[in-house]
Amino acid sequence: MPEGEGHHHRPPPPENVQLKECEQHGYFRGSSCPTCGEEGHFFMDARELDHMARIVAGILRHFPERYNIPVDRNGWVDLSRLVAAIRSQHRNYPWLKVHHLIALAMTDPKGRYEIRDDRIRATYGHTVDVELDLPTEGIPDELYYPVTPEEVDLVMEAGLKPTDRKMVHLSLTAQDAFNAGRVRSQAPVILTINTKLARDGGHVIRKAGKTVFLIDAVPSEVLTRYEGELSVQNDGGADE
Repeated sequence: MPEGEGHHHRPPPPENVQLKECEQHGYFRGSSCPTCGEEGHFFMDARELDHMARIVAGILRHFPERYNIPVDRNGWVDLSRLVAAIRSQHRNYPWLKVHHLIALAMTDPKGRYEIRDDRIRATYGHTVDVELDLPTEGIPDELYYPVTPEEVDLVMEAGLKPTDRKMVHLSLTAQDAFNAGRVRSQAPVILTINTKLARDGGHVIRKAGKTVFLIDAVPSEVLTRYEGELSVQNDGGADE
């Protein structure tokens, strides 16, 4: 069953999105600190930030072996080793240091990364085998998933199973799911998942990013078709 969030091309980043640090308020993305308005210390421009995010996500989620990076069973990678590996294979980043990756992770708008001590991991989107010990509490009563109009009847009959990723990725809101589904269809159909029924049936749901939840599979009996109004929004497409 198509899992709906495969690899795709993202639009170029806005030119004014820079990665910076404010001495008083920490890391931020933008031209000035959103709290105090100070210009801040420059870390990366928009192109570097976008490219580095793609590199880090690729290593943590898909191909750590290309960089000879060991990943533990919960998806954690040593930050210093990650920096050294990136610098060795991308010679245009000789300035890269651990704090640059910490800033990238901490300012990610969708919570794609987690930092703990001197380690980093992706919180979702994996194609490599990991056991993500993510929170299972505070799961909303309903979550959402986009399918194409051509898929909807089959999904409603057979349920959802992961394909190119290890888990099915659910969205916090119907609008989030609609935005993600627009990558594959101009008019995605949004499905509502009754999470209580799913969990009562033995399926564990984990909170990953700020708007993303993971489940091993979704049985058809917990799915209904969402009938609300949704609008086209440019948020960079599906989560990567």
